[in-house]
Amino acid sequence: MGLFSFFSQKDTTNEIKSYLEKDAVILDVRTKMEWDDDGHISQAKHIVLNLVPLEIDKIKAWNKPVIAVCRSGGRSAQATQFLKQHGVDVINGGPWQNVAQYI
Repeated sequence: MGLFSFFSQKDTTNEIKSYLEKDAVILDVRTKMEWDDDGHISQAKHIVLNLVPLEIDKIKAWNKPVIAVCRSGGRSAQATQFLKQHGVDVINGGPWQNVAQYI
């Protein structure tokens, strides 16, 4: 692990913990099959990535910070970018297990 990876991982961990302390909503953007078969965080909201744009008003109505998660971090990064563009206070939590360990 490189020095940059170490600091990047530590920053992400601190950010996740900080958002959880702010009562963030965990948004899982994986497919329904992944959600059902691979497990999920019990209090997470499940909105498949391609439906996030259609659910933007619902997400904004939560009126809370959001931690986006998926299987490996790619789809949650896409969701994070979209949500930020629409004024949502959001971070990319990466793989859902990254966040689950702090619940």
